[in-house]
Amino acid sequence: MVSKMPPALLLTLSALFWGGNFVVGRWAHSDIPPLNLTFWRWLASGLILLPFVARGIWLHRALIRKHFALLTVLAVTGMVMFHSFTYIALNTTTAINAAVVLASMPMVIPVISVLVGDERLSTRQALGIGISVLGVVAIVSRGDWQVLVHLSFTPGDLWVLGAVLAWSVYSVLLKRLPKGEGQKLPPMVLLGTTNWIAIAVLLPFYLWEYNTVGGFAVGVSSLMVIAYVALFASIAAFVCWNAAVPQVGANKAGLFIHLIPLFASIFSIIFLGESLKLYHLIGIAPILTGVYLTTTAKAPADRTAQKKDV
Repeated sequence: MVSKMPPALLLTLSALFWGGNFVVGRWAHSDIPPLNLTFWRWLASGLILLPFVARGIWLHRALIRKHFALLTVLAVTGMVMFHSFTYIALNTTTAINAAVVLASMPMVIPVISVLVGDERLSTRQALGIGISVLGVVAIVSRGDWQVLVHLSFTPGDLWVLGAVLAWSVYSVLLKRLPKGEGQKLPPMVLLGTTNWIAIAVLLPFYLWEYNTVGGFAVGVSSLMVIAYVALFASIAAFVCWNAAVPQVGANKAGLFIHLIPLFASIFSIIFLGESLKLYHLIGIAPILTGVYLTTTAKAPADRTAQKKDV
C-alpha cells in the first residue's frame, strides 16, 4: 500500500516525522543520553515490527544473505550513525546551528551520487536546491542576517556534519538495492532487517555509554519520547523514505530534507510554546518552490546508461 502512494507525499511525511524527532531529541537531551536514545528507539521499533516482518525476513532470507554487506552499510549509515550523531550534536550545539548544517544535505547527496557514479544533477534540480536553501536560511536565521554572520561552530556542529554525510551515503546506496521481479526486498522487510542489524551494531556502544555515563529514569516522559522516535521517526519515516527514494532517486529525495527545519519550527510553536514569526512565512515560499522545481525536473541520463550507449 505504501509503495502506491505518491513519492512526494511519502518524502513529505518522512520530513514531518523527522522534524518532530529533532524537537523531541532536543527536548530530551538532558534526560536521555544520546546512544541510550538511539539504541532504545531501534530496539523498540524492532520489537514492534517483528510480528509483521518475521515471516517476510524468513521468506527473503536468500536475498538478505546475498545483499547482507549492502544492508549492513545502510543500517550503519542511516540508522546508527545518522541518529546517534544527531542526538550527540543536540547535546552540544544550538538548534540554529544544527539546522544550518542540516540544510547542506540536499547539496551533499548529489556530490555523493556523482562520486559513486549513480546520478547527475540537472540545471533545474540545482536551481530548485538553491531556491530552497534560501527558504531554509530565512527560517534558521529568523530573518536576521546578523544571526548567520555571528554563527560560531562547536564540536556539535561537526557531529551534525557527520550525520549529513552518513545520511547522504545511505540515500545514494538505497537506490542500489535490487529492483527486478523476485529480487526486490519489500519496504517492511528492508526496514526490519536493517533495524536488527543496527541493534546489533549499537549494542556495544550503548553498553559503553551505560557504563560510563549511565542510563535514564524510566517515566512517562521518557517512555513517550521512546514511543515517538520508535513509531514515527523510526518505523513510519523509514518506510516512507525507503519506498520513495528508489522511485525518484536520491537527488530529488534529498531536497525534502529542507522540510525538516520547517516542520521542526511548526512543532516548536505547537509543543514548546514558541510563536509564529514573519520569517517562517517568508521561508515557506522558496522551500515549496524549490521542492516543486526539483521534483518536476527530468533527471539527466545516468552514467551507466551513457556507457552502454557508447
